Amino acid sequence: MRSSGPRRRSGLWGRLPVGYGAPDDRPRAPDPARKPSPPALPCLRRGAAPVKAPSAALAGSAASSTPPVLATTAGDLPLEEYRLALDGHTWAILHTGAILSDEDEERFLRGDQPRLPYGIALWPAAIALAHELAARGVRGQRLLELGAGTGLPGIVAAALGAHVVQTDKNAAALVVCRKNAERNAVAPEQRAADWTAWSDTARYDLIVGADILYAESLHPQLRHIFDTNLAPGGRLLIADPFRPASLPLLEAMAADGWSVAFNKWTVGVVPPPRPIGVFELTRRG
Repeated sequence: MRSSGPRRRSGLWGRLPVGYGAPDDRPRAPDPARKPSPPALPCLRRGAAPVKAPSAALAGSAASSTPPVLATTAGDLPLEEYRLALDGHTWAILHTGAILSDEDEERFLRGDQPRLPYGIALWPAAIALAHELAARGVRGQRLLELGAGTGLPGIVAAALGAHVVQTDKNAAALVVCRKNAERNAVAPEQRAADWTAWSDTARYDLIVGADILYAESLHPQLRHIFDTNLAPGGRLLIADPFRPASLPLLEAMAADGWSVAFNKWTVGVVPPPRPIGVFELTRRG
């Protein structure tokens, strides 16, 4: 379902949904008896301490009766499959679990599933960003994905004709990302990359990331990448579930002359749906 279009106002705070970061708008403590949301295709509307795995490998396949398993130094992690169907295309993505609601996220972060690396879970911002990229059209554009994780947005972009470079710091995430690219018959370039030791000097038409603004301590490094690697006339697309920690970087860039707009998507299997903003940032002038 399409929205009325990007929202643009000079005051970033005034453009965000009511309750953004407000204490009374934070998720309630989840019911321990409630099961996590199932890894089914979410309904998506447009509008209204990671595990270190220096070595990782996949066993099993979609074609076998044995579910795929990610073997890491932290142990074996069973993988689930998420299917995204858009405009006649279908993409199949392996992941360790869907984190679609606020309750799913709170359960995940408090350690109910302590061995799951952040990067290979399926996060709602990745789903929203994949839809946004498909809706915009990216054929022929050079695209850098930061914190690729399972790789869904970059894989969708590659299938739609973009020249994609996917990056992640986590070795296990890159193993899953590569496998997902193979499963979807695309071949994006994939690299291990650390935002705090960034060495890429290439310029990109699009720099994208799903839920990458969560740590304010990393905002200076991300800002350096945005300033250094975005080509003239290029665009940033950052999907974020309206985290309070994300706002300072967005506000700082707006104050420095960047144009900031966003489309709001909602992702969910059961009500209430999870609001996700896909923020578009461009340099003025």
